[in-house]
Amino acid sequence: MRFALDESHEDFAASIDALLTKSDMPAVIRAWNTGDTGPGLKVWQRLAETGVNGLLVAEEHDGLGADAVDLVVAVEQLGRHAVPGPVVETVAVAPKLLASVAPDRLAALASGSLATVAAAPHVPYAVDADTADLVLLVQDSTVSTGAAGDAHGSVDPARRLFAVTPAETLGTADFTDAFDLGALATAAQLIGLGRTLLEISTEYAQQRKQFGRVIGSFQAIKHHLAEVAVALEMARPLLLGAALAVRDGLPTASRDVSAAKVACGDAAYRAARTALQVHGAIGYTQEHDLSLWLTKARALVTAWGTPDVHRARVVAALEAS
Repeated sequence: MRFALDESHEDFAASIDALLTKSDMPAVIRAWNTGDTGPGLKVWQRLAETGVNGLLVAEEHDGLGADAVDLVVAVEQLGRHAVPGPVVETVAVAPKLLASVAPDRLAALASGSLATVAAAPHVPYAVDADTADLVLLVQDSTVSTGAAGDAHGSVDPARRLFAVTPAETLGTADFTDAFDLGALATAAQLIGLGRTLLEISTEYAQQRKQFGRVIGSFQAIKHHLAEVAVALEMARPLLLGAALAVRDGLPTASRDVSAAKVACGDAAYRAARTALQVHGAIGYTQEHDLSLWLTKARALVTAWGTPDVHRARVVAALEAS
């Protein structure tokens, strides 16, 4: 199986990276944290113009008709810049569900609308249901529109969680494929977050001094950062391999997605812990930009299936083979 991305993927990633680099994402995230979603929605509109929102929307509904590999390439960049809002739900899960139950709503997604999804037990709350244009609720195999209910706290202030009450029934759909896409896209976000955490930590280690030396020259710091780099590099092939399995409809797709979700989550969590160790307590203060990436990584480790859930899926698949 070939894991290398081709030039078109690299160019697409670079275009998203350039757009988000110019968008002053720390300011956008801080505004979102306080309930001012205006700057973030402007970023989402620009992303829609590049085709991100419509990646998995068929061309007949004004989307790109892309595949799971394109999805992880794009969402990794959204993770790198810690884009706020229902990323996974808008870009990956809602398009899959709507294609089965309400394809007439897909064009709105491709044009820039945001969607969020709740589906107990693994996704009990909908992210940013008070901001999303479309709220979907999955109960067994029934897909309904929903309304935001009670708010619930999150370790990441940019991930507001809401209970959802059902409204209009749209139809029935097999949620397994949608769940796999949600877990796959979350894994891609985690890899992106981990990469940025490593970059921030490495840069800080080259600047901060103790005992008259930059801390990056200390062997212990080098080892910690190297371990993060290795973890991220080892997880990325699993992510791309899972994307290929989903794209090609392989029978191992669910197992491969779960393996990728665990590996990417572990790597991002290691990156977050190391970043906090390198920066010291200042890295966790709200005033420091690092905290915006730390809290999101911590929240996404358990989003779209906890590590225990995905490890159990891998074990079950191996025992059945």
